[in-house]
Amino acid sequence: MGEEIEVIHSWSAPRSLSTSLMYSFSQRNDIEVLDEPLYANFLRVTGVDRPYKEELRSEMENDGNNVVKEVIFGKGVKKYRYCKHIAKQRVPGLTNELMKRGKHFILIRNPLDILPSFEKVVPPSFLELGLAELVSVYSELSESGRPPPVIDAADLRENPEATLRGLCEDLDIPFQDSMLRWEAGPKPFDGIWAPWWYKSVHKSTGFSPAKKYPMPFPTSLYDMLEQSLPFYNMLKRHARRSSSNYLNSTLPHPSLPVPANEKLLAWVGDEIVPRETAKVSVFDSIVQGGDGVWEGLRVYSGKVFKLEEHLDRMLDSAKALAFSNVPTREEVKEAIFRTLLRNGMFDNAHIRLTLTRGKKVTSGMSPSFNRYGCTLIVLAEWKPPVYDNEKGLMLVTATTRRNSPNNLDSKIHHNNLLNNILAKIEGNNAGADDAIMLDKDGYVSETNATNIFLVKKGRVVTPHADYCLPGITRATVMELVLKESLVLEERRISLSEFHTADEVWTTGTMGELSPVVKIDGRIVGDGRVGPITLRLQNAYKNLSKDSGVPIPTYEKS
Repeated sequence: MGEEIEVIHSWSAPRSLSTSLMYSFSQRNDIEVLDEPLYANFLRVTGVDRPYKEELRSEMENDGNNVVKEVIFGKGVKKYRYCKHIAKQRVPGLTNELMKRGKHFILIRNPLDILPSFEKVVPPSFLELGLAELVSVYSELSESGRPPPVIDAADLRENPEATLRGLCEDLDIPFQDSMLRWEAGPKPFDGIWAPWWYKSVHKSTGFSPAKKYPMPFPTSLYDMLEQSLPFYNMLKRHARRSSSNYLNSTLPHPSLPVPANEKLLAWVGDEIVPRETAKVSVFDSIVQGGDGVWEGLRVYSGKVFKLEEHLDRMLDSAKALAFSNVPTREEVKEAIFRTLLRNGMFDNAHIRLTLTRGKKVTSGMSPSFNRYGCTLIVLAEWKPPVYDNEKGLMLVTATTRRNSPNNLDSKIHHNNLLNNILAKIEGNNAGADDAIMLDKDGYVSETNATNIFLVKKGRVVTPHADYCLPGITRATVMELVLKESLVLEERRISLSEFHTADEVWTTGTMGELSPVVKIDGRIVGDGRVGPITLRLQNAYKNLSKDSGVPIPTYEKS
């Protein structure tokens, strides 16, 4: 007797609060629960040993497909049936109906918390954890157009009501307050294995917060942790919200300026990895002290513009900072080309190329700790010019002065950008696009991010590269000025000369050649892009389109 019933499938690894969650759902007045109905089939197929193996196999249905048909999807007396599944129990030979029917969700828990408790009953192994199969469950359901909700056990413990409400919303079932508490002790629907695994949960009456400070993690399980964490982290990225154990958990998920960059591939070290796994070691010098050099490059029409010049500067900067075990020029180029090809980026792309001193054997400032060689990072993004090159920019003058060569030579293109960032903060606070930085004597050096030029009575003037970075785009524009038969001066320039200039523009790889229409509240010229600026913008556009190092195998369509 009974009627058709809607099945809710819970998928998890062992020791993931899955039994507590089963108890939670069992308190509803519209649901019946099943505790690991596929367990006996799992033991039959895999042959793994358990202290209760014979008893379990004698009392539970051993044929998995019979379980799916008669037990999981059999008729019932309530509206829903909750099935607690351990992912590794989804073994080969099971009917596809298991995944096609019902509502599915995934419960995850950090292996840091799973492994120590798991070891108390069964020696842990990658197969026993079943995290790879849990990822497989997620992938299979997603490919069928039904990506399952993912919840983290840490969220259940920290804020059970909000997590359960969110899960019920995702499952399209009403939340019931009764789900937040249950009576202590064994339950009639507990599996035969309960005396071995459920001692703690039998003492519980609800979801309790995790201990503030955890126990030491057994070093014997370190290798298992390394194998398991990538699978947990992959699923965690799809969780309804990040665990509140993390400092940034309350921040909303930001939108990207270019949505296509969500699925980019980056080169880190010696491999290409997806965006979310593109990370360096906490022992890397770039983390320990901002100890690295970098370049910004652009891709136009299947070519990397000014590639050789950028590599010259990067390798010179690395030499100035006494880097050792630096990758060769050809190795860097190969990494750039491979990254662009993997991303299919042949135009309108920007590359952030970084070379760090590398990973240290222990934390500390001394380069003597760097014994692994340099770390190369190639971050290619879809990125149009970052400034409005038609309407123009507004600049303000920062109180933060540009570093002097007495302190840190700007000709080294290093990653210690705090000097620039402080000036940029001033610009942001003033509502400007960027901020002009003066040298120690009060002359204009550059902006926080770009070199700067002015035009007065037909003459083009730019500051000496004493305090400012001798930018490659700057050098390119200076060459174009001469090719256009214009007069070029390189000298000290006071701030008032910029206030009274006929035209002003900035140069940089990120923004190309960007007109400036207002400085410190003063209108530059007539407040529009000037004729010389337009002339040079067109010359730069033509040059960038026609020159550069071709990306191997790229064919223009």
